[in-house]
Parts: sequence; structure tokens; C-alpha cells
Amino acid sequence: MRPMDVSWLEMIATPAALVDLDRVDANLQRVARYTQQHGLRWRPHTKTHKTPEFARRQLEAGAHGVTVATVREAEVMAEVCDDVLLAYPAVGEERLGRLMNLPSRVRLTVALDSVEALHHLGRHARTAQRTVGVLVELEMGMRRVGVATPEDALSIARAAASTPGIEYRGVTFYAGHLRAPGGALGSEMRAQSERLALFVDTLSREGLRPDIVSGGSTPTLWRSHEVTGLTEIRPGINIFNDRNSVSAGACAWDACAYSVLSTVVSTSVPGQAVIDAGSKALAKEEGFDPSGGYGALLDRPEVRVQGLSEEHGLLDLSRTDWRPRVGELVRVVPNHVCASVNLHERLYLVRQGHYVAAHAITARGW
Repeated sequence: MRPMDVSWLEMIATPAALVDLDRVDANLQRVARYTQQHGLRWRPHTKTHKTPEFARRQLEAGAHGVTVATVREAEVMAEVCDDVLLAYPAVGEERLGRLMNLPSRVRLTVALDSVEALHHLGRHARTAQRTVGVLVELEMGMRRVGVATPEDALSIARAAASTPGIEYRGVTFYAGHLRAPGGALGSEMRAQSERLALFVDTLSREGLRPDIVSGGSTPTLWRSHEVTGLTEIRPGINIFNDRNSVSAGACAWDACAYSVLSTVVSTSVPGQAVIDAGSKALAKEEGFDPSGGYGALLDRPEVRVQGLSEEHGLLDLSRTDWRPRVGELVRVVPNHVCASVNLHERLYLVRQGHYVAAHAITARGW
């Protein structure tokens, strides 16, 4: 890792979210090459960075649109992108009203898995005098949202195709349950491809062949081409990556672009050090790494965060000869970057070890 310019780091109140732009650029270039090689459209999920500035970087690198999870994300990303997919059922008057108030230039698509959600969306689209696209959400094994049978998908697709104000555009799915150490997912990817074919074939026979078949995730990113019929992918985490991405075989440790700058505040208990990044900075999420913990140091990955309370992080020093001093700065790669970013107000940008700028995380929150 390049040596950091400590002078400006010491001026930042910790804990603080840092982003290495050199690593971001490399991560974006890698996925751009991959999607071009395999003829896939790239619609990154912006829930990871929650900033229009990083969405613009993704679009400039070759993304065809963006994915969002909340209305607030849609409002923010509409500042820089004219093609937005809301990968969440648009249910509720307040949510639907704000969606319809997006600029008319925005090509809006919504994922849903019920006729009820479709009817509400259609009513609001007609009132707003705009056309909204629909992707039918498929359940592919994660058991969270999505229709479970091709017949159910066909029923919603037929309704979408005949509802004024709605345009049926295809299907979507998220197989977030597919992850394995080292990316060993051969049989799981084949099963996903076979299950998807059942849905696509049923829709096609009835004249409702999906123009868009949207899927993918960061853990399965580099095997997306193995899913027959997939037309676009929506990875989000890969722009920054995190400890889970490394454990799942989706990236190398030196591809982790996000870390939380923290200060060592105590070394009084033998075998550990305490930092000022707790659950309110890192997010208390269990990870994929079999050694456990909630994160690891960027330049010393053998040092893991073994415990978290609200404002305290406990570093396990049992695997290192390094003995930190009180006041020393460290950078922690969390298990799950998306949850950590959402806890911060701004991202501090670094290039070649030097401060560049800061971006407000304008789409943070629910």
C-alpha cells in the first residue's frame, strides 16, 4: 500500500470513510472489460456509494444506467442518469408520488412481484401522465421477494402488458444467497441458469419474451456469463469491495477501495487494541470469513476487528507482531461496505496517498 500523507489525515475527525480512487478506477475498468467481452449491459447498484459523483464515474466507465433501492436514491441518481431501475416494489402513496415526480426525461423501471403493486403503480403513472417500465421479479432461491413459478410470472407479465401507463420490459432476479469461498459456484450457477430458462421459455411461448433479463451480484459477478439468457448485471459492491467480497473470491485484497479511518484510543488490555470505530461506523454485520470478526485492517489484514460496541472496535493482535500506540491511525475494511457507507455523512477521496476531495453521501438513510 502506498504511504499515506499523514498530515491531512490527522486533520480529519475519526472515524471517517476513505475511498482510494486509484482502486476505484481499476475496479470499474475491470467490470467494463468483462461486460464488453460477454455482451452484457451493466446497470450498477448505487446503494453501495449513494453519491451522484460515483454514479457518474460508473456511467463514464461504460454503465448503461443505474439501479437504486430507495426513492431517495432514485431522486439523487436522476441528477446524473436518465435510466433508473428501482429494484424494490413501489408500494405506498408517498413512495409512488415521489417516484412520479422524477424528471420526465428519466426512463423509470420498477421491479415488482404482485398484481397489487402493479395496479397501484399503473394508477400513479396514469395520473402523472408518464409511462413506467416493469420488470417481473423472480424468486431464484434467496426466498426474499419474487414469484416462485413461471405461471405466476406470466400472470403479472400479462397484466403489465395490458395496463395503461405501464410497459412490460422483462424480468429481474437477485440470487444473493449464492456465494462460496473462492467463488466455487459451478453447480449453483448451472442450476440458476436452468431455473431462469423455465421462466423465460414460459413467457416466450405466450408472446411475452423479456427484452431485459436482469440479474447478477458482486459475489457472482465474474461468472455472470454462465447464466444463459442474462442481458444485464447489477453489481454494486464491486466499485469499492469489502472483506466479504474477498472471502467470496470476487476480488483480491488490494482491490478494496473503501476503508474507515480510525484512531487507536486504548491499548491497556493485553492482546488487543481499541479503536474509535464501532458499530456506528463499521456496521455490526457477520461476515463470510471463517475467522469471524467485523472487519480487518487494510494494511494488516491479519489484524481483525474481533468485537464491536457502539463506539469501540476491538482489534485482535494475536496474529501480528505489530503493537499499536495510542493515537495511531489505522484503516479498517468492513465486512459489508454498503452498510458502513450509509452510517457516514461524507466520503473522503484519496489518490496516490493524497487527499483529493470529499463527497457528501446525499442518498444515505432509508
